[in-house]
Amino acid sequence: MSQLAAAQESSSLPLPPERVEEIKRRWEQNPMLKPRLVKVTVNIGVGESGERLQKAVRVLEMLTGQKPSVRRAKRTIRDFGIRKGEPIAAVVTLRRGRAVEFLRKALQAVGNKLRASQFDEFGNVAFGIKEHILIPGVRYDPEIGVFGMDVVVTVERPGYRVARRRRARSRIPRRHRVTKEESMVLLHEMFGVVIEPR
Repeated sequence: MSQLAAAQESSSLPLPPERVEEIKRRWEQNPMLKPRLVKVTVNIGVGESGERLQKAVRVLEMLTGQKPSVRRAKRTIRDFGIRKGEPIAAVVTLRRGRAVEFLRKALQAVGNKLRASQFDEFGNVAFGIKEHILIPGVRYDPEIGVFGMDVVVTVERPGYRVARRRRARSRIPRRHRVTKEESMVLLHEMFGVVIEPR
């Protein structure tokens, strides 16, 4: 990598260029260490059942091309008028090509910028979109209105299946878990995301 390219990369990542180079070198030496985008979960929390929730379901279906799952309240919260078991949110889980395609658009809605604080210690990242009409290609429909949403990106290395399989289930050792730094480098490499230090 040229010095200019290294300088540009370091300005869009809150990491020293040597650390970025070291991470990429490890991935080249052992492909099983390179993380991958496993799923993108999109959630619209409405806080009430009825017509507004149905509109949120329509918005998610229109944006993702998948049928959303309705989530129910886990407990009663009188201050918000929520009863236990009442449908209050809609969620969709995207995988493979659909996940990459939606995430590309969702990142454009937030200016292709994320903060380092939005990454957790295992490399997963969560961010919010204030209005769904900010997503490229979406037009405002006065019948539906405007909805905000949460987008959660799950990043894993190959081999995580051992923690979920039915037979001979095993724990993922800490050394094989994705780090915050690796997730930043992966998203920058895949989508050109600029990650701000705070």
